[in-house]
Formats: sequence, structure tokens, C-alpha cells
Amino acid sequence: MKHIAIIFTALIAACSSAQSSETYTPQKVQLSGQTDTAILAGGCFWCVESDFENLPGVIEAVSGYSGGDMQNPTYRNHGQHVEVAKIVFDPTIISYDNILDHYWRHIDPTDNGGQFCDRGNAYIPVIYARPDQFEAAKASKANIEKTKPFSDPIAVPVLSAKTFWDAEEYHQDYYIKNPRRYKFYRKGCGRDARVKELWGTE
Repeated sequence: MKHIAIIFTALIAACSSAQSSETYTPQKVQLSGQTDTAILAGGCFWCVESDFENLPGVIEAVSGYSGGDMQNPTYRNHGQHVEVAKIVFDPTIISYDNILDHYWRHIDPTDNGGQFCDRGNAYIPVIYARPDQFEAAKASKANIEKTKPFSDPIAVPVLSAKTFWDAEEYHQDYYIKNPRRYKFYRKGCGRDARVKELWGTE
């Protein structure tokens, strides 16, 4: 990722090395077999993935690209696409509204220029909603605008969903494959500190 600090650039350039033997163990809940999806952008897709994968009812989160018109975008050449995560969830356990509630409280919704240390269009926060999700997404945003514990306005757009493209395999579950590097990046980027500043212990 094109982080501001040189140390982050060097760190990410080596993201396919130093694999960890740690594995992801999902929350033990009885899944119904039903699935739904949400496409959410909140800065670094590694972080969005890790913020959702331990949420009960979430089956998986997949890093990818969306929002642009380029076919088969890649990390090195994804044009106007935005880094996103596709959240696959069991709607009998967790609702789309609950997914959005979790989303708001794990991003900086006041910043439309990127997220935390990651700047530019590739890292802007966006809710990409299908036609059947659009009203729920708009209502969730309206509710957050009324209940947020800070004064700055919400700067996250709700946009019509476009094609989701999977990111490269080395980006998937990066926080599991490279836990030390991921934690170092996340702390250095100031993500958790800013989220706590905005949302407190919510």
C-alpha cells in the first residue's frame, strides 16, 4: 500500500513473506446455510477484513476492489477502484443493519480523503449497496448522523454497487498470515487510536 511513511511502504512490499502458522478460528455459531453479502470500503482492506471476520454470523470477509470500471483490476493497476471487503454473512444470525452498525464503529466516517494514514481514492470509505440494500444503507447513515458522539459530519457516501473483484491471494487474510507485520502496520497507521477517539468504547 502507498502509505505515507517509508517504513510502511517497505513493510508492505514484503507482504508475501514471513508466513505465520496461526490460523483463523471463527466464532462457533450454528449457521443456517443462508448467505448474504455487503460490500464495504473503510481504508486498508486487510483491516476491514480483520474487523469483521470474528463477528458472530460473518462467514468470511474477502479483500477486493470495486467502484471502478476497469476489468480485472490488480493491486498494481486498479485505476479508480477502491479497496473494499466483501462481507459474507448468515442473515439469520446477523442482519445487514447490524453489519452496518459494526462498520460505522470501525472506521473514521468523517474522513472522505482516505482512512487513517492511507490517503487517496483507493482508501475512501464507501458503502456499496445493491438496489435491495440501498434504503437500509441510507437509513443507517441517517441514524448515525443523529446518534454519533462527535460533531464532525458523516462523509461516507452510499453508492450503487458495482462489480466486486477479488484481490490477489497474498492480500487475503493478511492479518492471519503475517500477524506481526499487520499489527505493526495497524498501530503505526493510527487506526485503533482514531477509532477510539471518535467512538470511545462503543
